[in-house]
Amino acid sequence: MPNEERVRVRVADRQLVVSNLGKVLYPATGFTKAQVIEYYVKIAPVLLPHIAGRLLTLKRYPDGVDGEFFYQKNVPQGTPDWVRTARVPAPGSTMNRDQVTYVVADDLPTLIWAANLANLEIHTPQWRLPGDVRAVERTPDPDLVVFDLDPGPPATIVECCRVAELLRPALTARGLDPLAKTSGNKGMQLLARISGHSSAQASELAKEVAEELAAAHPDLVTAKMTKRLRTGKVFIDWSQNNAFKTTVAPYSLRARSEPTVSTPVTWDEVAACRAEHQLRFTSDEVLDRAAEHGDLLEPLLAG
Repeated sequence: MPNEERVRVRVADRQLVVSNLGKVLYPATGFTKAQVIEYYVKIAPVLLPHIAGRLLTLKRYPDGVDGEFFYQKNVPQGTPDWVRTARVPAPGSTMNRDQVTYVVADDLPTLIWAANLANLEIHTPQWRLPGDVRAVERTPDPDLVVFDLDPGPPATIVECCRVAELLRPALTARGLDPLAKTSGNKGMQLLARISGHSSAQASELAKEVAEELAAAHPDLVTAKMTKRLRTGKVFIDWSQNNAFKTTVAPYSLRARSEPTVSTPVTWDEVAACRAEHQLRFTSDEVLDRAAEHGDLLEPLLAG
């Protein structure tokens, strides 16, 4: 199919025009834009419940993963009027904006419209908009707390798993029930449902836990952002709970040499991990896992 070809397709109840379907976005594997769109269509039943009501930060790779990319928070020009958007405060905006109008990825047509913009990765905050509001004066309280585990070489996801096993009882003791997913890149994240906390309070809770583990296991864990302190350790990034920061969503593709995915994993898989390849999953593997296991992160959606 010629790259310049534009095709009109029906996605749920919407008509979309998709283009450049034959364009290779992952050169090392020949993975095309059509395959990106196909993946998001197939994974949508388990992905969409996790991102519904959340602001979408676009991360676009118009020339594929080996080319330049850019983040886009404000709604792109030409966005269809049926795409839900929401206006939120933007304190500290690098563009000197008081507010930013985001896309809200509630449904399959919006997800595929974004994929057609070469938005390979899905990044969302830890809070949801209430109902179908189109603007808020303050950000809502989070429904999730996240612990982003970032390994400093030569540490890998194997060391992240050991830290995850230490984090789990520390969180359980605080009444939280964490679940794990790979980042699809080098590390992993633990997520737990939370209520009655502001984003600042969730950050403070996460920081407290991270600092406790760093003090108890200084050879393995650091809670400080300074890069020179991370060598051979796992940095627990508690700051991802800031209301204006985002984390890669479950089931999102990542812009690596292969189409790897941020993949939910079981605690048994975390405990068994002894090599990086054991927790590296590509799009086809994740579709198979979803067919076999369903959504391993479904408990995060309860209530």
